[in-house]
Amino acid sequence: MPSEAINSEAINSEAINSETVNSETGINHECGLFGIWGHENAAWLSYYGLHSLQHRGQDGAGMIIKNDRVLTRTRGPGLLTEVFSNDMLGDMTGDAAIAHVLYATGGMKRNVAVQPLLFNFGNTSLAICHNGAFINEHSLRNKLEGYGSIFQTTCNSEILAHIIKRSHLATFTESVKRALSQVYGGFAFLLMTQDGMYAARDSRGLRPLVIGKLGDSYVIASETCAFDVIGAKYIRDVAPGEVVIIDDNGLRSEFFTSDRDLNICGMEYIYIARPDSNIEGVNVHTSRKNAGRILAKESPTKADVVIASPDTGISAAIGYAEAMGIPYEIGLIKNRYIGRTFIAPSPNLREQGVKMKLSAVRSIVEGKSVVLVDDSIVRGTTMKHSVRLLKETGAREVHMKIASPLYKYPCHYGIDTPSPKELIAHKRCTTEIREIFDADSLAFISEDGLEEAVGIYHKGKCGGLCMACFNGDYPTHLQDFAGEVVQV
Repeated sequence: MPSEAINSEAINSEAINSETVNSETGINHECGLFGIWGHENAAWLSYYGLHSLQHRGQDGAGMIIKNDRVLTRTRGPGLLTEVFSNDMLGDMTGDAAIAHVLYATGGMKRNVAVQPLLFNFGNTSLAICHNGAFINEHSLRNKLEGYGSIFQTTCNSEILAHIIKRSHLATFTESVKRALSQVYGGFAFLLMTQDGMYAARDSRGLRPLVIGKLGDSYVIASETCAFDVIGAKYIRDVAPGEVVIIDDNGLRSEFFTSDRDLNICGMEYIYIARPDSNIEGVNVHTSRKNAGRILAKESPTKADVVIASPDTGISAAIGYAEAMGIPYEIGLIKNRYIGRTFIAPSPNLREQGVKMKLSAVRSIVEGKSVVLVDDSIVRGTTMKHSVRLLKETGAREVHMKIASPLYKYPCHYGIDTPSPKELIAHKRCTTEIREIFDADSLAFISEDGLEEAVGIYHKGKCGGLCMACFNGDYPTHLQDFAGEVVQV
């Protein structure tokens, strides 16, 4: 299915920058998915829904609209407002759409990675986009190339499209299920043809995906916050290993594997998802606030004030302050115009980017013992600067409380994390990390504490959290079908 077969494609005329993006924190967001079936304003609703998922990716955005039986694609680099104009959206008529915001992971070229992808073969058109990653990507790609497949991108979505095309089963649904059974890792997929939309989630439920309804129309999204902005009603999460099929006859469900268990990514609750989203029935803000309360129980520190590392540390800081009976204040200010990622070719310039992003409120911290709460520590660049900044602004003491366990291992399921040698906790204990930061104390929430904070086990859910980045206990094996083992 070469991409030259794509017809009726509208691509944003701005040249797509092929630079990759580095983050000063070392951990970056996943991609965001949105789909709607059966609504006359599919393009505008997809834009609004995707806008609420912008935090999951800021490197590119795309949308494929179904108008009658024609699929048309629009995509480009940058934020949604840079890709889509009012005039453009006004011209995008159709009653179904799938849409995507991109975070370009390490080494990915944005000029070929912007999704959704669109393929035409025979009388069928297939639109496809995803969030996550395959463990067996390389062996699948090599095998397909051996069969004659020609790849145009580095996207896992294209791999799945090629497998679907080769399946030759009685129905398209059976071909999708067969293809999904051949890939493993952490992923959420949206597919669309002229006849229906398909939403699928990996067998461990590592990547989130939810179903909603707007009138008679069905909506799919990475997070429930996308439903709130368009007035859709949340129905349920897509189950691990499930394929949801939506067409003009309604919604039905099938499973592509019997080996299913819930291991939702812990970092979704800690850092990635928006606070107003619910994942597996658990509100993200509530879970983060619970983590702060549990941190106070596990590591109580008497201080004058509790402050947060903005923005994802705020909920946990409020919980810690309430549990300890210490005032919560805004002690660090984030420059809103720097953005969430910073392109920098060297550690020195990356650190300069951190300095541009944060400033301390002297009247809040000067002469005081401060508890600084953050969601996680990955490379440690931001936290090291934050502690130094607070002390230079006059803080008498800085006690660090982290609402996640020590981040020791890379993620292989779609979160772009550094190599292990760049993870500050990979071969260091808490004392060594505290000394690097020059903090007066440092504490991380325990794994049991994190599970309690999220509360999935306590809601009767099967499985629970994936905490492989903290303990190296990966919920899938890491061996590629070719026999290669992903290095931890």
